[in-house]
Amino acid sequence: MAFQKAVKGTILVGGGALATVLGLSQFTHYRRKQMNLAYVEAADCVTEMVNREPPSREAQLLTLQNTSEFDILVIGGGATGSGCALYAVTRGLKTALVERDDFSSGTSSRSTKLIHGGVRYLQKAIMKLDIEQYRMVKEALHERANLLEIAPHLSSALPIMLPVYKWWQLPYYWVGIKLYDLVAGSNCLKSSYVLSKSKALEHFPMLQKDKLVGAIVYYDGQHNDARMNLAIALTAARYGAATANYMEVVSLLKKTDPRTGKERVSGARCKDVLTGKEFDVRAKCVINATGPFTDAVRKMDDKGAADICQPSAGVHIVMPGYYSPESMGLLDPATSDGRVIFFLPWQKMTIAGTTDTPTGITHHPIPSEEDINFILNEVRNYLSCDVEVRRGDVLAAWSGIRPLVTDPKSADTQSISRNHVVDVSDCGLITIAGGKWTTYRSMAEDTVDTAVKVHNLRAGSSRTVGLYLQGGKDWSPTLYIRLVQDYGLESEVAQHLATTYGDKAFEVAKMASVTGKRWPIVGVRLVSEFPYIEAEEELQTAKKFLYYEMGYKSRSEQLTDRSEINLLPSDIDRYKKRFHKFDADQKGFITIVDVQRVLESIHVQMDENTLHEILNEVDLNKNGQVELNEFLQLMSAVQKGSVSGSRLAILMKTAEENLDGRALIPVDRSCGGL
Repeated sequence: MAFQKAVKGTILVGGGALATVLGLSQFTHYRRKQMNLAYVEAADCVTEMVNREPPSREAQLLTLQNTSEFDILVIGGGATGSGCALYAVTRGLKTALVERDDFSSGTSSRSTKLIHGGVRYLQKAIMKLDIEQYRMVKEALHERANLLEIAPHLSSALPIMLPVYKWWQLPYYWVGIKLYDLVAGSNCLKSSYVLSKSKALEHFPMLQKDKLVGAIVYYDGQHNDARMNLAIALTAARYGAATANYMEVVSLLKKTDPRTGKERVSGARCKDVLTGKEFDVRAKCVINATGPFTDAVRKMDDKGAADICQPSAGVHIVMPGYYSPESMGLLDPATSDGRVIFFLPWQKMTIAGTTDTPTGITHHPIPSEEDINFILNEVRNYLSCDVEVRRGDVLAAWSGIRPLVTDPKSADTQSISRNHVVDVSDCGLITIAGGKWTTYRSMAEDTVDTAVKVHNLRAGSSRTVGLYLQGGKDWSPTLYIRLVQDYGLESEVAQHLATTYGDKAFEVAKMASVTGKRWPIVGVRLVSEFPYIEAEEELQTAKKFLYYEMGYKSRSEQLTDRSEINLLPSDIDRYKKRFHKFDADQKGFITIVDVQRVLESIHVQMDENTLHEILNEVDLNKNGQVELNEFLQLMSAVQKGSVSGSRLAILMKTAEENLDGRALIPVDRSCGGL
């Protein structure tokens, strides 16, 4: 195989080788029922937006079936695949994009939510005099600036603190961060600066104080990765790309090139996952942008192709917002095993991650307890001993599979560069692998440029630098005020819609249900504490997604019928008395009726379905009632910290205090129901 090094990646030619609520936000993907325009024929040459709104999924499927031949068919609807489709269609190429699941349902929605050049990659570039790492950082900083410009509603600058605990490290890190600013040049978001110990603690009061000598603050970008991916795909569709989710590629089509007599990839056999219907989509060029599944598609072309993708699991956890300041993140540059951990504010919560461990490939990766506990231990190292870091404070967790490009014999995924590789097989299949979220656009540029050259496609010039993504063009920081004034939405809900949908927020507001209250007029919240409203969600599917892929299943497993009771005799007596205030008949268990009776006596009303959910969380043997032993198991887990925020524990404690004549206290100040 011949290797050709390129500034923006590596091009391989020839051979045949190659959230809680946070989850609800992440789950808001490219849903087929959200689009409702008629079928349009695939455009031969697109230089301007052809659809004010994307056609419906059904219309897109007709376009895929009825178009005799596309210039480019992209397989994979993550950031890279969607970026390839947008880059290709805006260059005037007849483009198709298919995705087996939802757009951004995989790795692209499971990131650290950062748009960054990579401080640690710059460190490696300097320490090892590695020009390729330097170029990657330089490119990423350029792409960071572009992404912040073209999707201002989904991205913003974020200050990140690097705490320093040794005096000699202060000038060392300061020089490194200043070099990061210098490499960014005119794309520097804001200049980095040094903080004294007292100022660092003022910004981040929960920080470990002992031996702290100061901190350095630098700026990177933060974005809503799932929505950003969706915006790219929607923009491609509006420019005329035929895009469809739930379309699985089951095999590649091939035909003999009459000029050379060689077999060439000429499209794909696609299966509609929703109906089971199969049909062929023909194209002059097929691009494989399937992330962790890169090698599976390559083997459809050549069964003997050697693996080039070494998957690595990146686990993140979501913790309560009080674990970090609202507007500043934290970077741990050297964890106990040499990894980097970020600690970032996100939608009123705190994200901590990530891990970097070799893993197998699966459609639905699940975070392991080992990885979750690793992150918790690293968080403990950086927070004050006054802050008790508990397993029960993990509100959600997710695992994303990074498609790292490496020698398959390598066992150390930490040293692998996130730079990308473009491969062209003997049969003309173009594969893009590796890379990072921030550089999706330049990866798409390298990939499509290679496709144009290899397949002799006629294309216009590049247009994606500075091209606004869906929702970005007419967005402004004050757009939410119009939503409040025009539709009667709560301010918090309006801000959420504006920063999620940009200038398309008005269309969501039009679908919002009337609340039946004087204020807000419209916008029924799904959960009272968060601004997500019924007009956005497929609720039952979202709940299933949260349970299996956002750590809820793992969280529920912290309390099982095998959980031990480790309580002092005095605590057992105290909790028995609390239990018997509900079990007035001394049955040994409580039901919804018992809870309703107590709530009515203190003039509190609660929906029966909600009560059922609350009791079901503690009904470990699922017999429709909560027994005394189950209640003691719950309280033991709450004391130990493996369970927090139990609604039944909080409800019973609050009711007991009211029955005893004490003032009713808010549940968020009730110590978890102890």
